[in-house]
Amino acid sequence: MADTRDPKRKTGDGVTRRGFLGTVGAGAAAVATGVARRAEAIPEITDPDEMMQVALSINGRLHRLLVEPRWTLLFVLRERLGITGTKAGCERGECGSCTVLIDGQARYACMTLAMEAEGTEITTVEGLLDGEQLGPVQQAFVSQDALQCGYCTSGQIVAAESLLRSNPSPTADDIRLGMSGNLCRCGAYAHIENAVSEAAELKKGERS
Repeated sequence: MADTRDPKRKTGDGVTRRGFLGTVGAGAAAVATGVARRAEAIPEITDPDEMMQVALSINGRLHRLLVEPRWTLLFVLRERLGITGTKAGCERGECGSCTVLIDGQARYACMTLAMEAEGTEITTVEGLLDGEQLGPVQQAFVSQDALQCGYCTSGQIVAAESLLRSNPSPTADDIRLGMSGNLCRCGAYAHIENAVSEAAELKKGERS
C-alpha cells in the first residue's frame, strides 16, 4: 500500500499532493491579500464630533467655518451664522418652514447637511431683498395678507420664489402643487395662492 504521506504521490487527476497543497496555499494567500487590499481601500469612518472646514456661499457672501459632519444647513444658518429668517419647524422635512434655495431649487435646510451644500449657491429669505426693499414675492405676500402668525412665511416665500423661477406664469393648480410642500398651520392658503399669482405679475413687470 502506498504511503499517503508521500508528498510526491499523485492524486487521481495526475496532480501531486505537494503541488495540490501548494496551489491551495497560493490561492489562500491571494484571497488574504485581496481582502487586505479591500480593507485598505475602505475609507475611515468620520467621527461625527470631528470639526471639518466648509465654505458656504450664502446670499452672495462666502462663509468659511468649522462644522461637525452631522450638522444640518438649518443649524449652521441659525446657530452658527445668525441667519435666522430660515425657521426651524418640524426638523424632519414635513412642514417647509426651513425652505431655502440651493442653486435656485427649493430644499429643506433641515434635511440638508451643511457639508452637502458646499459648492452651491444658497439663498435664504434675506437674500430675496432688493437692497433694503422687499423683493416682488415678499411684496405680494404683504399686499395679499398671506400670513397670520408668520412663522411659516419665510419658507412659503422662498418656495414661491423657486416656483416662479421655473414657471413664470403658473396656473392656480400649478401654484397649489408647487406650494404643497409648505404647511400653514393658520390656514392662510387662499391668501398665499393670491400672493403667488400677484408675485408672478410683479416679476413680469420687472422683466418688461
